[in-house]
Amino acid sequence: MLQKALPKFEVALARDAGSIAASQRLRYEVFVEELGSDGPLVDHTNRLEKDRFDEVCEHLLLYDRANRTSEVVGVYRLMPPDRFASFGRYYSEGEYDLAPLMSSGRRLLELGRSCLHADYRGGAAMHHLWQGLAQYIEANRIELLFGVASFHGADASAHAEPLSLLHQNYLAPASVRPRALPEGFFEMNQHRPDQIDRVRAMRAMPQLIKAYLRLGGMVGDGAFQDKVFNTTDICMILDTAKIGPKQRARLTEVRA
Repeated sequence: MLQKALPKFEVALARDAGSIAASQRLRYEVFVEELGSDGPLVDHTNRLEKDRFDEVCEHLLLYDRANRTSEVVGVYRLMPPDRFASFGRYYSEGEYDLAPLMSSGRRLLELGRSCLHADYRGGAAMHHLWQGLAQYIEANRIELLFGVASFHGADASAHAEPLSLLHQNYLAPASVRPRALPEGFFEMNQHRPDQIDRVRAMRAMPQLIKAYLRLGGMVGDGAFQDKVFNTTDICMILDTAKIGPKQRARLTEVRA
């Protein structure tokens, strides 16, 4: 049996329709096939997970040139200030009142649709993708990162313990705190502190959310139950000015 070559990662912004379609194919595998998501613009015939934000956003792509030279193995979708200025709307506005963020006077970057191919989880791939993201943040002088991060399944009560932990320990300051819209709002603070087993709650937390917390991430007020995408979403906020040396090392390091 032939052994796979060691990964040779490359991070790049999508430059054409073909590379964007490759990212949408990966998103289809992860969000639609694995997690049961759907949406009005999802193309099941061609296996593309897409929406109206894809045409205006930037797409940060991760390739493994050693093993999957023609396919994307990781992706982040980015809405930087100039793209927002031309489009006038963030994806997160469909779930959260972003008024505090938008009136903060800070340079914002919305992150979304982050995923990795199943073969590349738990290793160096995410760190390479984050290294590319860190370079993008620096080049665009970004001050606040935000975006929705998800628990699988739209029944938020199933995630009551980790949601309570997030609300009690990681709530963003009121000056930059988004609030979930009424139509999908779920009160995160379901349990008293003495009812929460922190180890169990953190174990139930999605890996991406835990990674943001290690970088100093904060959360908005309330979770949003997205019935179409089959997720329970929280709004994550990260102030780049408050990322200390240790957190910056986590963001930019590359592990073999």
